[in-house]
Amino acid sequence: QVQLVESGGGLAQAGGSLRLSCAASVRAFRYLMGWFRQAPGKEREFVACIDWSGGLTKYAESVKGRFTISRDNAKNTVYLQMTSLKPEDTAVYYCAARTIEYSGIYYSPNDYDAWGQGTQVTVSS
Repeated sequence: QVQLVESGGGLAQAGGSLRLSCAASVRAFRYLMGWFRQAPGKEREFVACIDWSGGLTKYAESVKGRFTISRDNAKNTVYLQMTSLKPEDTAVYYCAARTIEYSGIYYSPNDYDAWGQGTQVTVSS
């Protein structure tokens, strides 16, 4: 079972930037990788995902144009570059992997079978 470890969370001011990293314990180049977030009292929601090649990415409408997902398969690492941060981006951010066969893009947390422990992102106004 792949282990995922997120890093890079913290406190940022509105309009600022943060970059999250997700390191996989095994070669994850075949996996669909995603980022989700969960704010207090809310359900976990899709943020972005990227296919194995990096050529196909999808974003939630709320982050489109501000966040960029990328991956470095040689380093078994996925990144989420977050810019123009807003207070409503405050949440625990989770890295996820779909390690089983896939075709296309998946938006539901139920479609991912490996998760990191999460990293807190707090954006102050």
